[in-house]
Amino acid sequence: MEDGVAINRAHWDERVAVHVRSAFYNVDGFRRGETDLTPIEAAEIGDIAGLRVAHLQCHFGMDTMYLARRGARVTGLDFSANAVAAARTLAAETGSSAEFVEGNVTDAPRLLGEGLYDLVFTSWGTILWLPDIVRWAEVVAALLKPGGRLYFLDGHPAARALDQAGPEAPILPTYAYFRDTPLVFEGQGSYADRGAAFTHTRTVEWDHPLGAVIGALLAAGMRLTALREHDAAAWQMWPCLVQGADGMWRMPADRPNLPLSVTIEAVKG
Repeated sequence: MEDGVAINRAHWDERVAVHVRSAFYNVDGFRRGETDLTPIEAAEIGDIAGLRVAHLQCHFGMDTMYLARRGARVTGLDFSANAVAAARTLAAETGSSAEFVEGNVTDAPRLLGEGLYDLVFTSWGTILWLPDIVRWAEVVAALLKPGGRLYFLDGHPAARALDQAGPEAPILPTYAYFRDTPLVFEGQGSYADRGAAFTHTRTVEWDHPLGAVIGALLAAGMRLTALREHDAAAWQMWPCLVQGADGMWRMPADRPNLPLSVTIEAVKG
């Protein structure tokens, strides 16, 4: 597990500079105040002005700073030193009040403080990089005040079990949904820049069934308050997906829709 985390850290460290320059993230638009959270979390997050927020696995911090723009007192955590450095630079350039800490999710209670947060926020491409979903749920509960809330949005675990060879090919079950071992992938490019070339091309990914995620939260003392499935994702998960005017990717109109992402909300205590 430790080797997998180290492999993934090297992967993410190398991709930060490419992502900061990419059209996918549109950092220039962010600087001008033209961009926001994706439509799903923007509609669901609610009024967070004045709340103390921990943003786990924040990458280079754009979502963290979107939360700060909504009036939250927010701290982002990421295990990539390059990502945290880029986040701090962007925050300084834009006058954001968001703060950033380098470290692993498992160390978040020690690094960020226990029982201090009204909201733990995590979205898009997070828990697949974590080998231990039980520990993740314990971390979420440890960070929150009594009555504090988790907001989680990510790719749907069922969609993660499917894949497509090309835009006209069928979408087929490809990976075991229930699996105790990680998947190892090799490949160039990134969801933010398909043509980018990298040295660190390997990733180690752990898929967690929906029941395992919810079960871990319940075992950690969290109370489930919402479970919402969505027909959209923030990136082109399969070649056939079509990007809408809202920037989200969905199945073509002539194909049945599928659950591409899921929101989980839970309260401590």
